[in-house]
Amino acid sequence: MSDAETSSAPALEVRGLVAGFQTERGLLRAVDDLSFSLPRGGTLGLVGESGSGKSVTSLCVMGLLPEPHGRILAGSIRLQGRELVGLPEREWQRLRGAQVAMIFQEPMTSLNPVYSVGAQIGEAVRLHRKVSRRDARARAVELLKLVGIPDPAERVDAYPHQLSGGMRQRVMIAMALSCEPSVLIADEPTTALDVTIQAQILELLRSLQQQLSMSVLLITHDLGVVAHHVARVVVMYAGRLVEEAPVAELFARPLHPYTRGLLRSIPPVGSSRLGEARPRRLPTIEGLVPSLLDLPGGCRFAPRCELREPRCEAEEPVYREIAPGRQVRCHRAEEALS
Repeated sequence: MSDAETSSAPALEVRGLVAGFQTERGLLRAVDDLSFSLPRGGTLGLVGESGSGKSVTSLCVMGLLPEPHGRILAGSIRLQGRELVGLPEREWQRLRGAQVAMIFQEPMTSLNPVYSVGAQIGEAVRLHRKVSRRDARARAVELLKLVGIPDPAERVDAYPHQLSGGMRQRVMIAMALSCEPSVLIADEPTTALDVTIQAQILELLRSLQQQLSMSVLLITHDLGVVAHHVARVVVMYAGRLVEEAPVAELFARPLHPYTRGLLRSIPPVGSSRLGEARPRRLPTIEGLVPSLLDLPGGCRFAPRCELREPRCEAEEPVYREIAPGRQVRCHRAEEALS
């Protein structure tokens, strides 16, 4: 690929990705024919329930799928035009943190409890840049200040257990940004945080994205989280794409029954007002995501779908574009357009 083609390529492009794990019961396809594109400087939300394949997708992009049981079976992952599938581990070590970085779900299990947060941030810096320990420490203080931690010169010597959940998440963001990657993957970055801290973390990510001109892939199970923080949304179910659309259009007119179910489950503003005798019960999507080792015939969502018909249980729908910028996998999607 020429320099001109590389500079015009998306920040991250996934095409036909198939990834799975070898189990005693056979091959489990956790991600099955996944395609999406993250533009340079843009934001993309990857949404779905637990078991839909979101986190496996992020591990594939980071080159962290555990081998030998886990592996990429087919497809392409391109980072600014460079193919990542098949790269040797030495090349991955150069890329991780420097060009593509990830914020993991639970900082308490991702941070080492016996090292100060400054030492851990400094280690991430020294892994990719030839700097002294003193300069790495200064960079750690600078990053802690950047992510909004008060008294960063003092907090740099704190241990993870001495920080609140929100502060630990900010440390994880500081580590991910230590070498200013072009692509940041945020995998459930607000898990286990209260609503106020969630909003602060998401606003921080948006502010840092603008400052550093990063591309951000935000992975979450909650459509409410992506509402004001991404430009486009990809919805996954049981390892497959079921819908993709600009965020405003998805919220205004979801085309897939699964997406509509996710949207209905978002608590409305004011739903827990003081003085209510009994909070209103939110609608739910009945049933569970099917086992990837025992998938239903036809549409994978059919057993839980209120609109299913015989065709849905016999024939899997094709993922197709039915309106400009709108892709969906549903036999009855046109009904939502009328």
